[in-house]
Amino acid sequence: MTSSIVVASGKGGVGKTSVAVNLGLTLARQGRRTVLLDADFGMANAHILIGANPQRFVMDAIQGDASMADVLCDAPHGMKFISGGSGLLEMLNLDQTTRYQTIRMVEELRDETEVLIADVPAGASDSSIAFVAAADRVLVVLVGEPTSFLDAYSLIKAANLEANVRHFSIVVNMARSAGEAQAHFEKFKATATRFLDVSLTYAGHLPLSERMRRSVVARRPISMDQPDLPENQALMQISKSVLSAPVNDHGGIRFFSSEEGVTAGL
Repeated sequence: MTSSIVVASGKGGVGKTSVAVNLGLTLARQGRRTVLLDADFGMANAHILIGANPQRFVMDAIQGDASMADVLCDAPHGMKFISGGSGLLEMLNLDQTTRYQTIRMVEELRDETEVLIADVPAGASDSSIAFVAAADRVLVVLVGEPTSFLDAYSLIKAANLEANVRHFSIVVNMARSAGEAQAHFEKFKATATRFLDVSLTYAGHLPLSERMRRSVVARRPISMDQPDLPENQALMQISKSVLSAPVNDHGGIRFFSSEEGVTAGL
C-alpha cells in the first residue's frame, strides 16, 4: 500500500522542512521506497538541505515538458526527491485547478512509492490546505512558543473546518528535553481539542542540539549520520508514530486516491 504524509506548520522558522527531509531519509534508510515532494512551490528549499541540484521541477511536469518520473532526483539512502523550484514566480500562486492537477499527477509514481512525504508551505494558505486535505496523514511541526501554538492552531482549524481533516500528528521541534516537549504537546492539545473536533497524536520531539544546527549549515541532514545518535533515534520514533497514526479518510482530491483503502501502517 502507498501512504502519503504531509509535513506542515503554522508558521515559518520552526524547522518544518528539516523535519520533512529527515523524516523522508529516515524512512528510506529503513528500506521503504520513499519520495519527498517539496510542495512549497516557488519558495522551495528542501534541495538545499539535501545538497541536491535538481535540473527539472514540478512545473516541468505540470506544463507537460516531462513526466513526474522524469522530475525525480536521487537523494541519500535511495530516497527520491521532487523539487518545487525556488524563485519560480509562476509557482507562488497556483490556482485550484493546477494544485489538483499536481496532486493527481503523483499517481504516476504509485508503483515505485511506499511513502510520499510532502513538505507544504507554512501557514493556512489555500495551497497548504489543499495538500493537507490530500494526504492520508498530517504531521504538524511546532515549537514551544506562543506564536507557534497560535499559528499551528489556525492551520488545524482551517484544515478541519474547510476540508474536514480530523486527525493530526504533532511533533515538537527544538525541545530542551522529552519532558518539556510532552508538556508543550499536552498544553497545545488541551487548547485545540477544547474548541475543535479534532484528534491530536503526539509523534515525538526533536532536541535542540548543536548537531542539528550544524547539519543544516553543512547541508548534510542529520539522518545521514550514525543511526544511534539521539536525533536519529528520535526520528525513528517519529516515523513509527506517524505511520501508525489514524488515517484521514474524508472525500475529495487525494494523493493516490484510486487505491482501495489505506492501511494503518506499512
